[in-house]
Formats: sequence, C-alpha cells, structure tokens
Amino acid sequence: MDRLGSQLDFVQEAGRLKGVLRQTVLARPARRENSAEHSWHLALMALALAGHAPAGTDIGRVTAMLVIHDLVEVDAGDLSVYADGAARARQEAAEHTAAERIFGLLPPDQAHELLGLWLEFEERVSPEAKFARALDRLQPMLENVRVGGGTWTSWAVTADEVLEKVALIEDGSASLGLFARQMIEQAVRDGILTPGASADPAAR
Repeated sequence: MDRLGSQLDFVQEAGRLKGVLRQTVLARPARRENSAEHSWHLALMALALAGHAPAGTDIGRVTAMLVIHDLVEVDAGDLSVYADGAARARQEAAEHTAAERIFGLLPPDQAHELLGLWLEFEERVSPEAKFARALDRLQPMLENVRVGGGTWTSWAVTADEVLEKVALIEDGSASLGLFARQMIEQAVRDGILTPGASADPAAR
C-alpha cells in the first residue's frame, strides 16, 4: 500500500499540469493551451506520424516521453522557445530541480526509470528522443499557422529565427523537417510571419 500511495501521489501531482498555461494560443477554442493538452496532442501526433520516424524507432517509448516531458512545468512553468539565453538557462535549472522532486514522488525504481526517460528526451540521446523533440518543436508551429501568427507575432520573431528552430525537427525526421520549412515559407507568403533572407527560396 505504501507503493500505491506513492504512485497516487505522483498521479495527483501530475494532474496539476492541466492548470499550467503555455505561450501557445489555440484557434478553437480561442485561448491559451495548457501543458497537459499539449502533451496529449504530442502523444497523438506520435501515433499519427509514426511513419515519419526513423526506421526502427520505438513509438511506444516516444509516446511515453511525450506524456511526461512537461511534468516539470508544474513547478517551473512554461517559457517561450524565443526567450533569451539567460532566461533559458534559468528555466533549465528550474526544470531539473522540478524533475527530481516530481519523479521522486514515485517508488525509487519508477522514479529512476521516468527520470531517465525525461533526461533522454531533454538530451536527445536516442532516435526516440530526437523524434519526440521534433514533434514538440513542430506542434506550436502548426498552432501558430492556424491562428494567423500566434507566438510568432507576440514575440515579433522573423522567419530566420523560426527556421533556426527547424534544425531540431530535421534531426528527428527529415520529412517533417522539410514540411516545416515549406510551412514557414508559406507563412511568409501569407503575411503571418515576417520575412527573413533564408525564408526566401530565391535567396538560398
């Protein structure tokens, strides 16, 4: 029963993720996305887009990473990928502290397993982690297109800055990386993303 109690403590604490708001704005309903919704959406993307993962990728492991990857935001909150380096460093430290606390609620064997899975995702040390990180990077871009700018507009980023983020998608899936580049080029043509030199195919 002590083991079950620890597991239920973890599950209840993880439920707090439903109250953590992200930077991403949704089209319908028109509001900010919460981190639990984001995690679910990514897990669904892993199932739907499994054919774009490198051959031999364990999609079950990818899905597990995506379900737990943002639990640290219960303590650390969400930060834009376009935040400056100092803010990103503070966020990284806060997330590692949060991971130790939150996964530490579990029995030691499960705590060790899930913390290891979270670190694998963060450090992109496997094909599964790279594919999971690619989906995590792609999903907010899809939402930005749907709402006509989203965080691209609120953070006043250029196509060049967005394209810098595509390298991580390409590292996890060549086909999704190509799709992301084409989507960004279309966003520039549609006027929902500020042009940059590398967003113009003629400039390459």
